[in-house]
Amino acid sequence: MKKVAPLTLYGRAWCHLCDDMRAALEPLLAEFGAQVVVIDIDTDPLLETRYNELVPVLLCDGVELCHYHLDAARVRAALAARFVAAHSGSTHSGSN
Repeated sequence: MKKVAPLTLYGRAWCHLCDDMRAALEPLLAEFGAQVVVIDIDTDPLLETRYNELVPVLLCDGVELCHYHLDAARVRAALAARFVAAHSGSTHSGSN
């Protein structure tokens, strides 16, 4: 079974909201067999400038899904879409 492409969580080591989002994300990761890459924005001046006041910020395929707090419904929809896409390559039905 293919793994779902990882999500990216931009945050800070000292950020309690970042810790909260990561913990809230765990059941969804387990449900879809997905992974999350956690990036500390304080290690990169460009990321710090971009996400400074928004962390935590969760992205999937470069699209922001949520910030500050987990939007479980939106993340579930994104992971479900990735899961379907990853498993439909060999069974294309031709319908739109």
